[in-house]
Amino acid sequence: MHLASEFYDLAPLRAGEGRLYPIEEAELPAVAPEGWEGLRVLHLQCHFGADTLVLAQRGAHVVGIDFSMPAVRAARQLAEELGLAERSRFIGADVYDARHRLPEPEGFDVVYTTWGTIGWLPDIEEWARIIAWFLKPGGRLYFADGHPSAFVFDDAQGALSTPHGHFPAPRDGYFAAEPLEDDDDRDYADHSASLANARTVEWMHPLGRTITALIDAGLQIDFVHEHDAVPWQIFDLAVPRGDGLWGWPGTAWLPLGVSIAATRRAG
Repeated sequence: MHLASEFYDLAPLRAGEGRLYPIEEAELPAVAPEGWEGLRVLHLQCHFGADTLVLAQRGAHVVGIDFSMPAVRAARQLAEELGLAERSRFIGADVYDARHRLPEPEGFDVVYTTWGTIGWLPDIEEWARIIAWFLKPGGRLYFADGHPSAFVFDDAQGALSTPHGHFPAPRDGYFAAEPLEDDDDRDYADHSASLANARTVEWMHPLGRTITALIDAGLQIDFVHEHDAVPWQIFDLAVPRGDGLWGWPGTAWLPLGVSIAATRRAG
């Protein structure tokens, strides 16, 4: 479904002009100031590898890891189609098993992981340690995802009236420690779809805890940026901006996205 959706438009990638979302394009020059040529990049939770292969097109040698074998097989096929198989490798593994499936400590210049990742992970501290383990001293992390403050709210809980429409109501606590279970057959990439497997289990990760986990794992924070847009329709109220991102109509009431860059400290 995702491979065929308009949400994942692969035409630029197939034309040799793959692009990331505007947030990443604006921030990644700070992560790779000399460009991507020759860098080793590890993409955690890479889905079917579209973003991974964008970086390969720019000269990086990439490894993508995802726990979905259908996604990994699709990524391998896409790499062959694009002539990027020699620059890419895709591994089927749970992110927590990554060190066992890819035993390359300090093997990467950049760890990259974006959009819809840590909400599926129960242990943010172990996630941070895995990132640090793979990075060379001086290597960089780039992370972007939905902002945890936005995940407090849900359209299904009723809504508050605003001049621009109905604002989603609070559902989950920002500091909730227990897993958050939900049944929702909708899909972010295809609103006409009805998923047979609709059960999800997610976790809240307050921003301060995520930042502290990275510091404790041995990374130095380079920047933390909050954003008023994300690459999917996070709420019914959200509107497309015309650049692949969805944001607030009118007033930006609270952050929708967050991005972090960090550097692995020596020792």
